Amino acid sequence: MSFQFAYPAAFLLFVIPVVLFGWSRRKKWLFESAVLVYSSTFLVENLPSTWRVRWRGVPDGLWAGAWVFLVVGLARPQSGMVQQITRGQGVDIVLALDISGSMNALDFAPQNRLEAAKAVIASFVAGRSFDRIGLVVFAADAFQRVPLTLDYNALLASLNAIELAPALALPDGTAIGMGVASSGNLLRPSRAASKVIILLTDGANNAGSIGPLSAAQAVGALGMRVYTIGMGRNGQVQVPDVNGGTKLVESNLDENTLQKIASETGGQFFRAAELVDLQAVYNEINRLERSDIERISWVDWNELAPALVWIALGLFIMERLLRVTVFQVVP
Repeated sequence: MSFQFAYPAAFLLFVIPVVLFGWSRRKKWLFESAVLVYSSTFLVENLPSTWRVRWRGVPDGLWAGAWVFLVVGLARPQSGMVQQITRGQGVDIVLALDISGSMNALDFAPQNRLEAAKAVIASFVAGRSFDRIGLVVFAADAFQRVPLTLDYNALLASLNAIELAPALALPDGTAIGMGVASSGNLLRPSRAASKVIILLTDGANNAGSIGPLSAAQAVGALGMRVYTIGMGRNGQVQVPDVNGGTKLVESNLDENTLQKIASETGGQFFRAAELVDLQAVYNEINRLERSDIERISWVDWNELAPALVWIALGLFIMERLLRVTVFQVVP
């Protein structure tokens, strides 16, 4: 909601009554030398006042109120609603997230890899404004979890509900090629100027019917860029075991394949061995993939002056009627 006066200079008219009042006072001073002799009024000093005497200032108040409404009306007060059009296309982004059992590793303690990734991705989503974002998860197969949407609340709710494949009774594995291909299918109908896949994994491709490089070539041919993120430390890492303790397993991230996927599609490969690295990666992607949006704003103004002028006219009429009737003054 906006408010303005189209002609604020009209408020200078408030000076006119001040000038007239000053002139009348000066005129009275000039004629103070005139003397009118009249008898004493002490005999009527204690007589009760009538209601006409007590309310004799009402016409003056009506006149003053009418003048205020008239001047404000002449200043043309306007209220309006600001409306905005956003032109241009943002970036369409698909987040491809590995949910294989190895994402349960504890090298991002106190969280496991999956929970740490979800937290950082949620922060990335919160930093976007006009971009449609979708979500794909993959283990031994890939699943389109959220279509491209501007409903970030729904997206974040779905992201928060993601669990590891073993916890969902899904076949375990790391189908990187399927994750890329499924993300490409989600982006294929998009007409955005920029189409991006951000793939995060901590392993090597060991499942799925589509190879990672074949999938990368396919999405690259469709004008999609893939940013790949290799998550986790090299060597042995701790993971929970079935007895409630932990055990050491070998982290088998395939950096070479992730680099080739990024290179094939014009994207970039990032390595995130710690939480701070992962946060920096998504911050960098956020900087690289900014959308140019043209915002056009206008205000649909609503004129308030007519109502004020009608009020002023009504007050003037009431003032005149009172002066020639109940508050009439005989010279």
